[in-house]
Amino acid sequence: MTKQTASDNLSRFGEPSILILLSLSHGPKHGYAMITDIEAETGIKLGPGTLYGAIVKLLEKGMIKKVPTTDRRQPYKITESGTHALQEYVNTWAPIIQLGQRRLAV
Repeated sequence: MTKQTASDNLSRFGEPSILILLSLSHGPKHGYAMITDIEAETGIKLGPGTLYGAIVKLLEKGMIKKVPTTDRRQPYKITESGTHALQEYVNTWAPIIQLGQRRLAV
């Protein structure tokens, strides 16, 4: 039996949640700002339904939280739990990505 980590929960949500956490790791953002940041940085365009579905799951897991605002746009920020899960995810996948890059370069 293997030990369950915070990133195990994150990988169950899939790519949109990871992209949201990556975006929020650079500072709080509202939904449209996340969509444009993610597309600018990765070339991946999340639709509003995908984005907000993942936001709900991340809120439920405590990986992000709402930032108080008087604006109609609701900003979110990554929590300590979200940062920890994202770091574990990156640490797990970085060596795998590097292996793939080395093997594909041959």
